[in-house]
Amino acid sequence: MSRPAQPDGGARGTYAAKRRVTVVGAVVNVLLSAGKILAGLLGQSQALIVDGVHSLSDLVSDALVVWAARMASLDPDHNHPYGHGRFETAATVAVGALLLLVAGAFAYDAVVRLLRPELLGRPGWLALAAAVTSVAFKEALYHYTARVAHTCRSELLRANAWHHRSDALSSVVVIGGVLGAMAGLPWLDAVAALVVALMIGAVGWRLGWQSARELVDTGLDPQEVESIGRLIDEVEGVERHDDLRTRQMGNDTLVDVRVQVSPDITISEGHRIGDAVLERVRGQLDHVADVFVHVDHEDPDAQQRSADLPLRPEAEAALRQAWQGLLPDTERLEMVLHYRDGALHVDVILPPSTAPDVPLPGSRALRRAAAHLPFLGEVRLLRYLE
Repeated sequence: MSRPAQPDGGARGTYAAKRRVTVVGAVVNVLLSAGKILAGLLGQSQALIVDGVHSLSDLVSDALVVWAARMASLDPDHNHPYGHGRFETAATVAVGALLLLVAGAFAYDAVVRLLRPELLGRPGWLALAAAVTSVAFKEALYHYTARVAHTCRSELLRANAWHHRSDALSSVVVIGGVLGAMAGLPWLDAVAALVVALMIGAVGWRLGWQSARELVDTGLDPQEVESIGRLIDEVEGVERHDDLRTRQMGNDTLVDVRVQVSPDITISEGHRIGDAVLERVRGQLDHVADVFVHVDHEDPDAQQRSADLPLRPEAEAALRQAWQGLLPDTERLEMVLHYRDGALHVDVILPPSTAPDVPLPGSRALRRAAAHLPFLGEVRLLRYLE
């Protein structure tokens, strides 16, 4: 029992916000990467060149963000009935992998330069000015992107924001390396390049690993699952819950749960309780997109004992035959079936046309007449009152 996950009414607007912040970042990245690479070549700073290529790699992640945000904004279809949120997750894995590749390449280059001192350069004021400019612009980009990521609840944008911040932090390290080289320690520039590469690799690993876990349907943290369970138990009519499961779908969380209600209520009331569970969880947790609620009338072990009980057509046919001659007009009897505790309990309701003076057997007599039916539990005989 569940309401299908509906596309967010602001999905298009969210996509526009993601695209806008990413395009701004891409323009800044183009200018910064060109400036840092040029300043690194002219100023003889390997660390600054590494930092410039890092900024250039941001363009690839920016393109992935725009593409994934566009795909994630699409409505569910027959191929993707749960929506397209996982496109953002896959793109985040790709961004993480890209960062790891960039980090590995520049770490290798930095080690080679440390082992071959003749390859070390002597950076100057040009390299220093370019690094300081990069820190200012990339830190501003981080805050802008992180703010939009929080508003849109986008892990991919958050990953891109940290991509910007890693660039800013790497430029800080470059500043230290350039200052050290200017002071007569040229190997500090190569050390700075190695530190920057390790920082980039650490960010790439964290982003890629977190998103890869989402792709294989890793659930929420136990504390978050426990808080969802408490919300479910607080719904009036829920006696207990079982099999509470969660998984991520892009920015959203999907929840599956079995709730137990009283066995004596109607199907419609049980359905309403299930809807109340969905409404409460989604109302309290904005990251939960959908809750699939399976309503049970008893615990799973008891349900298993009822698995072999006959369905209505077979049960009714056997009971009408057993009560032939005991009850008037057996073909018109109305039966309410209760599958409970491994047995079929039956409420027999006489048709309204049954004369009040017609002699009727008691419930025990009906139970004895059908004692040969192994599935039968309690029997109650009822009549309509006008």
